[in-house]
Amino acid sequence: MAILKMLTAVLAIICAVLMIIGLLGVILPILPGIPLSWLGLFIYAIGTGFERISVTTTVVFFVLMLVSLAIDFFAPMLGAKKYKASRLGTVGAFVGITVGIFFGVWGIILGPFVGALLGELISGKGARHAFGSALGTFIGMILGSLLKIVIILVMAGFFIASLF
Repeated sequence: MAILKMLTAVLAIICAVLMIIGLLGVILPILPGIPLSWLGLFIYAIGTGFERISVTTTVVFFVLMLVSLAIDFFAPMLGAKKYKASRLGTVGAFVGITVGIFFGVWGIILGPFVGALLGELISGKGARHAFGSALGTFIGMILGSLLKIVIILVMAGFFIASLF
């Protein structure tokens, strides 16, 4: 019985560490934030025989994790579209985030912005319009990050509740 309690405590620590790293992953886009947080929750759920965190909860959070991964790519483009970006501006935002991944944190932050800006300028839009579309891309990325923080905090809430 003591070994089972110690194992549960170790699993809880692993889960907590992965969730903290996952939360940092929202701020430092190099880390896969939501997948790490979900992995921690999953390890804890399996380790406790799905008694403390159900299979259903684990599957729901898995789907939310997949949605958050899609948001990483599509939120900047949706933000650009909301601010009346042309087709080239939206494509530029997508290319910018795709290329930006290879340049670390600054590439991920600035890539979609620069891509949308260049796309708009290439399409013949004025600098003012191009900047607005690029700003929309940045706002979309920020809103996507806020959504990811909410998902991680809800996961953490379920984890903390399962401890009691």
